[in-house]
Amino acid sequence: MPIYLPPLSRRRFFGRSLRAIAALGILPGCATFRREGNPQSIALLSDIHISGDPTRVARGINMTDHLKTVCAEVTSLPQRPGTVFINGDLAFDDGQAADYEALLGLLRPLREAGMPLHLNVGNHDNREHFWGVCNQWKTVPAKLPGRQATVVRLADANWFLLDSLIKTKTTPGQLGDAQRAWLARALDANAEKPAIVMIHHQCGGLAPGNSSGGLEDGAELLALLREHPHVKAYFFGHTHRWSVTQDESGLHLVNLPAVAYVFSQEQPSGWAHATMRKDGMRLELRCVDHAHAQHGQAFNLNWRKA
Repeated sequence: MPIYLPPLSRRRFFGRSLRAIAALGILPGCATFRREGNPQSIALLSDIHISGDPTRVARGINMTDHLKTVCAEVTSLPQRPGTVFINGDLAFDDGQAADYEALLGLLRPLREAGMPLHLNVGNHDNREHFWGVCNQWKTVPAKLPGRQATVVRLADANWFLLDSLIKTKTTPGQLGDAQRAWLARALDANAEKPAIVMIHHQCGGLAPGNSSGGLEDGAELLALLREHPHVKAYFFGHTHRWSVTQDESGLHLVNLPAVAYVFSQEQPSGWAHATMRKDGMRLELRCVDHAHAQHGQAFNLNWRKA
């Protein structure tokens, strides 16, 4: 499965916080601890491109600073999200172990706030280095050796996370026959709730302005999703663009923005905040730069009929 980083234990968190409070001479009654999470609230991040060097800049952007800004905003929400998904390109360029070590440190505030994290890989990641750094949280389905896929069962929908990495720094992606067969079985076995599929790569021309570099077997994936009407949405990243569209079958297609840098200056860097409903979700763009024209843009996604 994609790496799952559990929240840091409440006992360990409280112990460390109380020691810090005592050292500062603050009365225990003044302390603010974890807020309860909202299971309908989900933070969606993609393309964070973290370098082991925190001063590293690409396209004029310091990726470490951008992720720090996003994590601070997520943890400051009035009610913390119940789940965080990070959809690939975790590492800056070619998935060095130092990148993932740095990433664990940057994600620590989310975990200390009690949020569970699910991490996908993208074409700039290296599975072996990623798994090596996160070995204690690694689980791979026996029928998918060398790939990582899982079902995350949440209150209002099941999220299916799949692995589209062919080879580190190879731009296109591919699921492969075995993984698509796994997805078909998993969808059939979990048809009691709406299904949302999350993969790093887009399907061909589904992302406006981006017709290449997506899934090589995207047509086969789309056919599979369309023939399962309880699949309501397909989330992807990779293109460093933000768009929310819908195909002729009613399937919602969500291109998550990059937390890191953008390829087109009009595009926002940021993340998306999903608020789930039984029959859909509200999806809001949160830009790193709150002055961006699209900051706060929201879409109401209504699920297609099963």
